[in-house]
This record gives sequence, structure tokens and C-alpha cells, in this order.
Amino acid sequence: MRLSSLAIALVLAIAVGATGSAFAQPADPQAPAPSSTVTESATQLTGAPPLAVSEEASGSYILGRDDVIQVSLLGRNDFGGRARVQADGTIQLALIGKIVAAEHTTSELAEVIRKALQRGGYYADPIVNIEVVSFSSRYVTVLGAFGTSGLIPMSRPYRLSELLAKVGGVREGAAGYIIVRSLTGQEKHYTIRDLATGDLSQDPFVQAGDKLYAPPAELFYVYGAVKAPGVFPITGDMTVRMALVRAGGVTDQGSDKKVEVTRGGKTITLDVAAKILPGDVVFIKEKLF
Repeated sequence: MRLSSLAIALVLAIAVGATGSAFAQPADPQAPAPSSTVTESATQLTGAPPLAVSEEASGSYILGRDDVIQVSLLGRNDFGGRARVQADGTIQLALIGKIVAAEHTTSELAEVIRKALQRGGYYADPIVNIEVVSFSSRYVTVLGAFGTSGLIPMSRPYRLSELLAKVGGVREGAAGYIIVRSLTGQEKHYTIRDLATGDLSQDPFVQAGDKLYAPPAELFYVYGAVKAPGVFPITGDMTVRMALVRAGGVTDQGSDKKVEVTRGGKTITLDVAAKILPGDVVFIKEKLF
């Protein structure tokens, strides 16, 4: 019997639908939802993380006492876990027991664990990943007029300018320099301008254990025949002339020919090219007619 055109079309449609169903994979109700790691990472990149959040350590981070690490194997979930570096510098791991972790970088420790797993015959060629969960052994102390002060973990080598940016710079009213004191007691001053605009020789790497201090600005005082008397911070190599400009300039009745400055309890006369020192009290007399 000859089929009509409509019947042939219906038969073809059913056949195509059946074929498509044969190749389609049913959804697995047990399949896990897609990971949100990428989304979360992208979100974190939109703003600076709070200082309490640990960063991923670089392969050059040197482990120390009380650091907490997460050990895992790529593509496997039957080995690993968290471990704290003990007072004797060791960690305890399943299968391989106690191993020395302190004074090793994360890359070096990963290689030690990899070889131990191979020697024990547990895995042929494992890829070991180590993430530092808590930085406790290596940090710098940040004090003074910074945007944020406290203990900053050294998850990798940081230049001074990077740490300055990490803590939010310095607050208004801070001096124009930072004091860095090392564990050996050596103390150096670095100007913020040089850190921002200078070359790398003026922007050193900060070492674990260093102390950073942002002092408040040193002040001077101006009164007398000036337009805006008051208390002002010293910026750079400030001269008397610059100090008078900061105070709004001399009034029409004032004279800057001989400027009286009280310094250390004594009154002296300075030229406008002389340098202002912390605590100076500048007095501008009126002209004698």
C-alpha cells in the first residue's frame, strides 16, 4: 500500500526523534554541581582581600613553626590533609609518617613528599600540591600611621612599596617616610615619594621579622603677621619661605626680612632660605613705619 506524503513525514519525524534519544545522555541526579571556584576567584579579584585572609604561598615561601599546610595529590583524594609544622620543625602525614618541613620551601617539601610516596610504593609518579592555609612563622610588624596596622603574613617576598599598598598606604598627618627596622637592629628610612617614583634600588625587599613604622608628621608653628597662622606638618626639606607659603603668606603689614624662630627654647633670627626643624615656632613681625 502506498503511503501518503503526510504519513511519510510522520514516520520520518518519529525515526529522527528516536535516533536523537539514543545518542542523548540522561542527566545524572548524583552528579555534583559545577564548581564555583572560578566565580569566587573572579569575585575576589574585584577588590582587595582583607588582611586576615591568607594568600596562596609562592613556591619560594619558607615554612616555619606553626604554619599550617594543606597537602593533596593531583587527581586523587585518598592521600593528604592538613598538617601543622610542630616545634621540632616536622609534620605528620599518613603513609609516610614524620618528615621535616621547617626551613623548606613549599616546592621543596612537595618534592620530598613525592619521593617518599614513591619509595614506599604507594604511587608511581604522584603530583603533590601544597597550599599554606595559615601563615604563622613569617610576618612583618606594621605599626604607626598606616591605613591598617598589625601582623602581615609574608606569603612571598614583598617589596616595601607592595606592603605599603597592601596596608592601605599612610594616613593623613603621617610623615613622608617609613622606618624599617630589621631583626639585627639596623634601621633605615625610606621616603614614600621614592617608593612611588624611584627605581628598584630605592624599593627593597622586606624580610620576615622586620618592623615597619610610619611616624606622625613632625610639626612646626607659624603665627604673627601671616594670613593663616596655625600648626602644620613638615614635608621634605621645608624652608622658612615654604613654611610661610603654607601659612598663607605674609600680610601687607608683615615683613619676612628677618624671621624670628623659637627653637629649643631659644629665639633666633633666620633667613627665608633656612631650613625648618621639627617644633620650630615661626613668628612674623609687622613692618615698622
